[in-house]
Amino acid sequence: MPVTIAVLAAAMLLALAVGPAGLPLGAVLTTIVRVVPFVHVHGGLSPLDAAILWELRAPRIVLAALVGAVLAMAGAAYQGVFHNALADPYLLGVAAGAGLGATLAGAYLPNVASRPLDPMPLLAFAGAVLAVAGTYALGRSGARSRDTATLVLAGVAVAAFFTAAQTYVQQQHTETLRQVYAWILGGLETAEWRQVVLILPYAVVSGVVLLLHRRLLDVLSVGDEEAEALGVSATRVRLVVVAAATLATAAAVAVSGLIGFVGIIVPHTVRLLAGPSYRRILPLSIVGGAAFLVLADLVARTAASPAEIPLGVITAFVGAPFFLVVLRRARRIPG
Repeated sequence: MPVTIAVLAAAMLLALAVGPAGLPLGAVLTTIVRVVPFVHVHGGLSPLDAAILWELRAPRIVLAALVGAVLAMAGAAYQGVFHNALADPYLLGVAAGAGLGATLAGAYLPNVASRPLDPMPLLAFAGAVLAVAGTYALGRSGARSRDTATLVLAGVAVAAFFTAAQTYVQQQHTETLRQVYAWILGGLETAEWRQVVLILPYAVVSGVVLLLHRRLLDVLSVGDEEAEALGVSATRVRLVVVAAATLATAAAVAVSGLIGFVGIIVPHTVRLLAGPSYRRILPLSIVGGAAFLVLADLVARTAASPAEIPLGVITAFVGAPFFLVVLRRARRIPG
C-alpha cells in the first residue's frame, strides 16, 4: 500500500506540473506546501501560474483521481459478488444505464447547477440500478452454468438497449447533442471544483461500505452455500455491495462520461501483484485506479497538444487488449 500511495502522489504531482503551460516541479510543490496550516515556506509560483494550478489543473486531477478510484473499486466489487473475472461497470451495462439517466437529467431538467440537490447523479443511479438488475437477470436466465462470458454478453445487450434509448433522447433534444456526444467519449476537460464536491460524498460513502465488506467478499468466493454455513447472508452482502458499487459508478459517470475498462485493468493488475484476497484487492484498487486515471488523463491532454484526446479513447486503447488477455485467462478457468 505505501508504494501504491507513493505512485499516486508522484502521478498527481507530475500531472500538476506538465501541460501546455509548463510549471516548474519544485515551485508546484512549494505552492502546495504553502497552503498547509502552520507551514511557512518561501517561493512558489507566480500569481498567474498559481491560478493555472488551482483553478484549472488541480480540480481536473483531483476529479480524475476520484473517478479512477471509484471505477476501479466498483469493478473489483462486481467481480467479487458475481464471481466473474470479466465483470466491469462498463461491460455490465451499468455505465450505459447511468449515461441514460444523466442524459435525461440534462435534457429534461435544465439548469441543474442552480438546484439545491443536483438530480443528475440521482437519475444516473436509477439508470445504473435498472441496468445492473437487467444484466444480472438476463445473465442468470441465459444459462444454468456459470459461463464467464454469459454475464458480459447480457451486459452488452442491456448496454445496447440503454444506448438506443439515450440516442433517441439526443435526437429529440438536438441542442444538447454536442454536449452529450462529448460526454459519451468521456473526458474531464470541463472539470471544476463543483464536480469534485458533487462526486466526493458518493465516492466516500461507497468506498467505506465496500471496504467494510471486503472480508465478506472473500467469504463469498467459496460459494453461497458455504458462506451461509459460516453465518454470512450471501444475498444481503451481494445486495449491499452491488448497491454501493452502482451508486459510485453512477456518480462517476455523471461527471466524467463513459470511461471504460478501468474496472478491469486495475483490479486484475492488483490481483496479479497482491493475490486474490479482497482485503488487499479493494484498497489497492482504489489507490491504483486513482493513479491510473490521473496518468491516462495526462496522456489525453498532452499527447496531441494543443488538442485533447478523449479520455475514454485512451482507456479503451489500453483496455481492449488487456480485456482480451483477461478473457483468455477466464476461459481456461473452469466455472
